[in-house]
Amino acid sequence: MQQPIAGSGEGLAPPKPRSLSVEDFAFISDFVRRRSAIVMDAGKEYLAETRLSHVVQKEGLESIASLIRTLRQGGARELEGAVVEAMTTNETSFFRDLKPFDLLRLELLPNLIAARRSTRTISMWCAAASTGQEPYSVLMMIDQHFPELRDWRINFVATDISNEVLGKARAGIYTQFEVNRGLPAQMLVRYFDGQGGKWQIKPELRARVQFKEMNLIEPWAAMEPMDIVFIRNVLIYFDQPTKTAILGKIRKTLRPDGTLLLGGAESTLGLDDNFTAVRSQGSTFYRLQTGGFK
Repeated sequence: MQQPIAGSGEGLAPPKPRSLSVEDFAFISDFVRRRSAIVMDAGKEYLAETRLSHVVQKEGLESIASLIRTLRQGGARELEGAVVEAMTTNETSFFRDLKPFDLLRLELLPNLIAARRSTRTISMWCAAASTGQEPYSVLMMIDQHFPELRDWRINFVATDISNEVLGKARAGIYTQFEVNRGLPAQMLVRYFDGQGGKWQIKPELRARVQFKEMNLIEPWAAMEPMDIVFIRNVLIYFDQPTKTAILGKIRKTLRPDGTLLLGGAESTLGLDDNFTAVRSQGSTFYRLQTGGFK
């Protein structure tokens, strides 16, 4: 049978028309930025369209156009929240980027244990915790390498803007694909229970972390002073003024000798001069200018 000539258009389905106009993408970009400070640059139209399609289907709407009309009218709080959640990146995995975990195990936690022996309390915060793999990875590493901390008070708070991912994090149930991403087999056996083809973090580990809803650009609820703040691979989604504002709030949350951990592509340089970068164990962490263990 004769094949159609490439580029002739014969025998080919017509291209699918875009359901997100330039004006609608600009509206969605501004809408998401105002509510979450996440910046969606030109070129992300396909991503926006894909994620909005999921919201349309879930909410039983006719089309993306009808969704946007509803948003423009205002007052649809639940729909607004669903759109912001859909546009939030929730990429995560167990033991994502191994070097920061080596840094914790070999340097940060031993120093912190020595500094906190009198209070036997360690406080940590994981911002933008998504579905929980990062805080659970930290807790598994602590349990495996620092058994002396089992009778300490570990105040571990994990936050995210999305209620949907927080629900999954609290349940601690993951698919085989999710546990295969970065989780050593011996930890799967030790810290998870099988749940009909899925895996659930053991209850004693789930009990050691508090998952709370939090929008980083809104006023923060009072928190206990933190020894370690994890806000890895988060600042890259914000514009410079928002990054600076968030780092300023983190300064007020950290203890004087506390530690800030950012993603490998992130830095406080040019954003907040009150932090000092420290290179160790193949990774970088940040301390307040007046910090240091006494």
